[in-house]
Amino acid sequence: MAEPFLSLLKEIVERLKPLQIDGVMLETKHFFSGAALYANGKIFASLSPAGFAIKLPPDRRKKLIEGCKGKEFRFFPKGPIKKEYLALSDLIISDDAALRELIESSVNYALGVES
Repeated sequence: MAEPFLSLLKEIVERLKPLQIDGVMLETKHFFSGAALYANGKIFASLSPAGFAIKLPPDRRKKLIEGCKGKEFRFFPKGPIKKEYLALSDLIISDDAALRELIESSVNYALGVES
């Protein structure tokens, strides 16, 4: 079941190149029933039946939720909210420029780099 998500996540990353994250090694790997994106070995995004989730700072998550561009993320309908993650809207996922910028921000946030 995870294979389609892994393939799709790899396609998304390829579609967004070039990403402006010099010196960072991105990897896509199987992750539970989906796939995850790692930057230098640290997870920062996932794609699964629960949606495309990305790790972002609180202020950024709040703005995206308020703009109806994302929502709080849960792996399972009644599961706990994954506090640092945001489930992105289809509108954002289909907007290459917006998604590229969010992934770059997420990598920096996950790695503790000021941006």
